[in-house]
Amino acid sequence: MTAGWPLDSQGMWCEIVASAVPDAPRPALFLDRDGIIVDEVEYLCEVDKVALCPGVAPMIACANRAGIAVVVVTNQSGIARGLYDWAAFAAVQAEIASRLAAAGAFWDAVMASPFHPQGREPWRHPDHPVRKPNPGMLLAAAGALKLDLPASWILGDRATDMAAGRRAGLAGGIFVGPGYDAGEADRALAERATGFAVLCAPDTAAACSSLPLLAGLPCDAA
Repeated sequence: MTAGWPLDSQGMWCEIVASAVPDAPRPALFLDRDGIIVDEVEYLCEVDKVALCPGVAPMIACANRAGIAVVVVTNQSGIARGLYDWAAFAAVQAEIASRLAAAGAFWDAVMASPFHPQGREPWRHPDHPVRKPNPGMLLAAAGALKLDLPASWILGDRATDMAAGRRAGLAGGIFVGPGYDAGEADRALAERATGFAVLCAPDTAAACSSLPLLAGLPCDAA
């Protein structure tokens, strides 16, 4: 593993930004990164290609004001594939955080899984528990931040995001956009289960207005 980065014993990026953890469990807003927080760029690893999705900063700021934990959960197979390293990932993360901060928004934690079945060692793994659709990243954040998972939601643009939310025991998820192929939305909706709702939204801004966690809150101002 690379020294100097916030990697846990499994090799997952586990960055806790929150300065304090409330005594009582609180709900979380789990966010996929690419396509939800920033525009989708294949294997994003260059700072100059970072662009925030419209509506995401006000949404995160709204959650911040409401005391809802904001947790980024992102698969980063580009690490396993050798397309970029943790230093490039960290630089992109710093740029995103800076742009959010300029809009009065911040995240409480970032969990990033470098694992992939076709990756190189030490990140090659057929089905790692912290790679979505598995819930490992969400469960790790819940343990670190004392989160109320049954009251929490996830936003993502892949069916695997919805699957991770269901497996973690969240209240529901919002599938954003058309997905990566014609069947993605159907696969996302198939993750509906007793106690786990799946809603759909065309983009991040629309997802904000339909997110039950933020219902009735003024999310149009930072």
